[in-house]
Amino acid sequence: MSTGHAGLMVETTAGSVLCDPWFNPAYYASWFPFPDNSGLDPSVLGGADYLYVSHLHRDHFDPEWLRRHMSKRATVLLPDYPVPDLRDALEDLGFRSFVQTRDNEVTELDGGLRVLISTVTSPADGEIGDSSIALDDGTVRIFNQNDARPVDSGPIEEFGPLSGHFLQYSGAIWFPMVYEFPERMKSTLGRRKRRNGMERALRYINQYDASHVFPFAGPPCFLDDDLFHMNDFENTDDNTFPDQMAFLEFLSEQGRSNGHLFLPGTAVELGPEGHCAIEQLPQEVIDDIYLDRRGYLERYRERARPVLAAERASWPRDSSDLLGQLTDWVEPLLGRADHLCTGVNGRVLFEIQPDGGNGEKADSEHIVFDFLDRRVKRWAGEECRYTFRIPRPLAEDLVRRREQDWVNHLFLSCRFAANRKGTYNEYIFSFLQAMSPQRLEYMERYYAERDGMGSLARAGDYVVQRQCPHLGADLERFGVVEDGVLTCQLHGWEFDLATGTCLTSDDRKLFSEYDPARAEGDLPSIPVLGPSAADDRSNV
Repeated sequence: MSTGHAGLMVETTAGSVLCDPWFNPAYYASWFPFPDNSGLDPSVLGGADYLYVSHLHRDHFDPEWLRRHMSKRATVLLPDYPVPDLRDALEDLGFRSFVQTRDNEVTELDGGLRVLISTVTSPADGEIGDSSIALDDGTVRIFNQNDARPVDSGPIEEFGPLSGHFLQYSGAIWFPMVYEFPERMKSTLGRRKRRNGMERALRYINQYDASHVFPFAGPPCFLDDDLFHMNDFENTDDNTFPDQMAFLEFLSEQGRSNGHLFLPGTAVELGPEGHCAIEQLPQEVIDDIYLDRRGYLERYRERARPVLAAERASWPRDSSDLLGQLTDWVEPLLGRADHLCTGVNGRVLFEIQPDGGNGEKADSEHIVFDFLDRRVKRWAGEECRYTFRIPRPLAEDLVRRREQDWVNHLFLSCRFAANRKGTYNEYIFSFLQAMSPQRLEYMERYYAERDGMGSLARAGDYVVQRQCPHLGADLERFGVVEDGVLTCQLHGWEFDLATGTCLTSDDRKLFSEYDPARAEGDLPSIPVLGPSAADDRSNV
């Protein structure tokens, strides 16, 4: 049964598993579950035998709900992460029974339930990690991919033929909405991101080839008046948050007829030989959600106003010495961030904007994280690669709580604005989600271990590194070449074959060598849809 967003209640012959229950608004009450799942009975869900939390994003890990409603007798199925943050957070809530799984290895639980949890642990994956889970009770096998993006080929396929595949297809990020780009540019970027998300989901669907597909894990909805415009009211092609109806239509256009609507409360019975019986919500409820999306969300917003008011009332309203606190906190981290400082190679400006809620006028405060001199200082007009404009109450909250991950708390809230000079820089965001000694140590180790080219692949007349320089995805699986550009379709990063230059970010380079003879050898092949730029070698 769907519990909303990325939530599943899985009943098997060997016990029940509750996955990623999310009911309370997340990220400074910016995200709400869509559709509204508040009508589900928590006493039924909270009695599950097992609990699986895929990662620490607050739309998957809901500490308030888990504290109040989840039985602490439940056994937690724990992903194999390099840092203990998820286990620590669950222990803080009172959970004591854990099964520590190993990445991509099958664990058999009491009663015979087979579990395989696949983890991804790059800086871009959740809060230092994301995961997906496959379950097999001896009769039916399902794969709950949620919003993870597995890069290893084999473990899930070897787990066995799948009856059901549950996966994300919609956006879950602040880009490009918060950026101060021209509207036409925003529209173009939004259209590309919407399409890329659905096409990536289709590739996973084709890869795992389950009998039935259930889109979920997004989109959220935005009920705060300041963010309400971000909802996809009219199914527009440049909105990065398409809903299930839009994705099911996309699947149909691609010749796929095994996708199913999966809303909070939808119950699905899967069985051998493709059996699938669905107990769907009443049609009038579905029509209320999708035929008048704006009206549905306006009514939802009115119900949420007390929650939104309480959230805003909890934010700090006084001003403290942010510069002094950030200097004491962040400068020691900069001193240890050798790989990250080299990768940023510039400065980042934080414009702390007055709230204005108390009617008082005040000037913005400008604070720079200088990755060149490894200092935190007052801005004196220096050129900065990125500018982030943050409301003062949220900046005060982050600093007072010593929040170690600004990316997955502030940025996902979309309650800020951004500007940048040049292309995307991954290292800035990696640092901003590693603002504790433990997180930073992991991040530095990750980038140190990632150095090195690895194995090679053939891309037309070129020999290139097989692992994407971004996050190490296998380009034989995720790469495609068209008009001399190699695109990694896992995250949409592009590289010019002739030079190896990254067209998405200026802090990456692809090993690419024009070598027709070697390219004819026994190397893995990356699909070529158009010319491989072999006849344009003037800039090699």
